[in-house]
Amino acid sequence: MDLDLNAARCFVKVAELSSFTQAAHLLGLTQPGISKAVSRLESQLGAKLIHRSTRQIRLTEDGQLLLKRIQPLVYGFEEAHSELKFSKTTPVGCLKLSAPSALGRPLMIPIVTLLTEQYPELRVELSLTDHKVQVFDEGFDAVLRFGTIDDERLVAFALQDAEWVTVASPAYLARQGVPAHPDELSRFNCLHVKPRTQSGTWPWKFRVDNNTTAYDQLAGNVCFDHGDPLVDAALQGLGIAQVLRCVVADKLANGELKEVLAEFRPQALAFHLLYPPSRQRSAKLTVLREALLQHWGSSP
Repeated sequence: MDLDLNAARCFVKVAELSSFTQAAHLLGLTQPGISKAVSRLESQLGAKLIHRSTRQIRLTEDGQLLLKRIQPLVYGFEEAHSELKFSKTTPVGCLKLSAPSALGRPLMIPIVTLLTEQYPELRVELSLTDHKVQVFDEGFDAVLRFGTIDDERLVAFALQDAEWVTVASPAYLARQGVPAHPDELSRFNCLHVKPRTQSGTWPWKFRVDNNTTAYDQLAGNVCFDHGDPLVDAALQGLGIAQVLRCVVADKLANGELKEVLAEFRPQALAFHLLYPPSRQRSAKLTVLREALLQHWGSSP
């Protein structure tokens, strides 16, 4: 039996996105066309693959088995197509990226500058947000993320772990004193981040007695919806902030900020560049990976 590769690809995308409409948008097809392709595949295989309802799409047992078997094949086809399509050594077109907001100034702007100067035909569309974008249905070429990887469909390129530091201005510390233990932070003004998509603020983390401890009830009278303003607020003496070392490395070196609670510094956080398998050999991703290794570093 000859498998209808286009229909199989439509089925895989519908299963991944749980939506005929989003799959159609991603593949550049119509929703009825996607539906017919999946129906054609079901007829060809003699098995129902998807339970359809007005509220949700759910795979049948046969659908789950088929997805497990053919998803790697579809990815392999997309990767081969991408390799042929992007076989040029010079990247062209649009590179759509997402990165945490705090990385805009210290990392992403230098990288965007480098890439666009070296490759004039390359355009970069950069989203600096602390919200986890949907890589597949929003059409991103790659995203940078801290912490554990929660989407096994993406290729994870490990970069150097990210180190966090707790800082304040010398003027603030002269006024309020210096905390000797994380438990003492309750009497200091802590500057927080509360993303719009979350109900609470980001917890601060410290290594206490060889264990990572989260402090999520620290007092503070200033809260931002993303991490970028934390450094400026700390420089103005508004309070204490916990930020990436790379964001404040120059400020620590010239004395504008001071690190506190260094002996309780939390364990470095895993940091990855994530992208769909079909982008693996894209010339755009190749130069991005090289730039990240140059400006940030690789995982040991």
